[in-house]
Amino acid sequence: MVQRILTILFVILCLAQFQPVLAASDPNDSEGTKDPALFSRMPGFHIYRSEVKEFDQHEFAVGPDKKEKVEGYYTFVVYYANEGITLPSGLQVVRNYVNAAKAIGGKPVYEYEDGGTQYSTIRIIREDKEIWAEVFGADNGQYVVYVVEKQLMQQDVTANADALSNSIKETGRVAVYGIYFDTNKVDLKPESEPALTEIVKMLKADAGLKLYVVGHTDNVGQFAHNVKLSQNRAASVVNALVSKHGIAAARLTPFGAGPAAPVASNKNDEGKSKNRRVELVAQ
Repeated sequence: MVQRILTILFVILCLAQFQPVLAASDPNDSEGTKDPALFSRMPGFHIYRSEVKEFDQHEFAVGPDKKEKVEGYYTFVVYYANEGITLPSGLQVVRNYVNAAKAIGGKPVYEYEDGGTQYSTIRIIREDKEIWAEVFGADNGQYVVYVVEKQLMQQDVTANADALSNSIKETGRVAVYGIYFDTNKVDLKPESEPALTEIVKMLKADAGLKLYVVGHTDNVGQFAHNVKLSQNRAASVVNALVSKHGIAAARLTPFGAGPAAPVASNKNDEGKSKNRRVELVAQ
């Protein structure tokens, strides 16, 4: 019985060294440096050097002799151990970051060891953000972190009123890109105004036109939540057209389709971006 208890305690201690125990800043940090927004750092370590760029790229290892180039908000940090601490192994460092990522829905993509250095590529999807991280370290009191928050192209060009009208006449519907919401929010962003203006022009040019305003999402998140989110976003568009632009409420009906009617694959970011849209459908 005693031997069994000792064995259990030993296992718990072994597991504990791989739990997320990342720490806050350190007085030894180089001036002007900071941790990536997503992570802190291992206790007893300071930042030797860091680099932040609004837009850059990094090639992340995703398999044997295979890398994926990711572009976006870029952070690079080199950590050194402070004097007097018990140095963690490279594996312990990597496991701490992997476990911290798992706690917010991330998962390791590829892990390997090369010349005594442990490497891990991690991918995190948070709502409509895709974040990639690479952590590598050995048993020498140093480790490195790369983080790139992937940025998707913003649709800057919106169709004019004539193009919207022609599409509805030909197909009964039109997808409107250029209507923006913050992540998981239902309030229209100011950048949506040019697209709304063109919708108003179309409606005023055809007084008999009535529309279903249909909100769509990608497939990230729970289905029921996305349906409700898309319904509320469609309602926000209707409210803006009615309250700000004087369109009769009887001409507009909001509807939320959630992720149920994609126009592209949700397996990549470009497809997800196309699926997050508002459509106008003739009644």
